[in-house]
Amino acid sequence: MTIISPSLLAADFARLDRELAKIEKGGAAWLHLDVMDGVFVPNISFGLPVIQSLRKVSGLTFDVHLMITDPARYAADFAKAGADLLTFHLESGSDPEETIALIHAQGMRAGISIRPGTPVEALLPYLDQIELALVMSVEPGFGGQKFMPESLAKIRAIRAAAPGIHISVDGGVNRETAKLCREAGADVLVAGSAVFGAEDPGRAIACLKGEDDGA
Repeated sequence: MTIISPSLLAADFARLDRELAKIEKGGAAWLHLDVMDGVFVPNISFGLPVIQSLRKVSGLTFDVHLMITDPARYAADFAKAGADLLTFHLESGSDPEETIALIHAQGMRAGISIRPGTPVEALLPYLDQIELALVMSVEPGFGGQKFMPESLAKIRAIRAAAPGIHISVDGGVNRETAKLCREAGADVLVAGSAVFGAEDPGRAIACLKGEDDGA
């Protein structure tokens, strides 16, 4: 089953409670929350107070993606704020095994993400310790970038090595690239404007899942 995790960055921040209700009604099960510190990536987004506030009004699975330099330091804080799944970057300054252990100790599921320039082989040793692998199909930090097709080989390699975990793809996901990602083995698709910017979010989500041909 394909899970659609709409990216909060594409939502209307003046009406976030209604935006979340809209995508939940449309069939989204997860919400992707990109936390950026302006250091690990050249952008700043939002942090703990926003997540904590949204947790009060949403039953969606909070799929939190940390694009920060020291994710291990904040694992407990994001658990308290309401994160269900916490994904950090392999390229961050935190020790991967220590960070995974800290995330699990807080009762969350753990994920690791890799940037486009990181070889998939660097991720493989940790696959038996995590619940999700996130393949960045654009350079992290800004939305609206074009999907990098070389990401598909990484998805296939991860799926072959770890049949039981979630594989998420983030960046340039639309109806056409979603099909390629699903065929490669991804089961979680992060999409921003393709969902939040759609006139009919339910139909947009169905298209990304391959349940509606969009005609």
